[in-house]
Amino acid sequence: MARDEFPVTPATRFLKANGMVWESRMFDYEDHGGTRASSAALGLDEHTIAKTLIMEDDRRSPLCILMHGDMEVSARELGRQLGLRNVSMCPPDAAQKHSGYLVGGTSPFGLRKAMPIYAEATLFELPTLWLNGGKRGFLVGIDPAILRTLLNAQPVTVARPRG
Repeated sequence: MARDEFPVTPATRFLKANGMVWESRMFDYEDHGGTRASSAALGLDEHTIAKTLIMEDDRRSPLCILMHGDMEVSARELGRQLGLRNVSMCPPDAAQKHSGYLVGGTSPFGLRKAMPIYAEATLFELPTLWLNGGKRGFLVGIDPAILRTLLNAQPVTVARPRG
């Protein structure tokens, strides 16, 4: 694939169908490299890259949470803010089934199943937010306001230092 060609994914189809503008960046995907690898490969601040995590509540209902790449989600605090007894990460096969994306390529745009979307509140303060574009090794840069207008993402304050 030429450097100026980018994949067509459910995420980019969703953005295009909704008239959104975005930047695209490709990098060589590294298994278990996460946002550290993508930020190093693209020269981006890891704090500006959001990871898309599929979690589930105590009824096994999925939810999506966006978190700064250099932070972790406090599942306990997320559950408390949402009024849920328990919130936990989905196993990779369940996350793929709910989202329609391979783990490492999950985007909040064009999810297979409708689910509530939450975002760490400070993500909305960034000038440009980088998210997975629906394929491993592919990021899209957007105006964070799109999370509210297009996804109805609800802000939460559940970040904790990565440890």
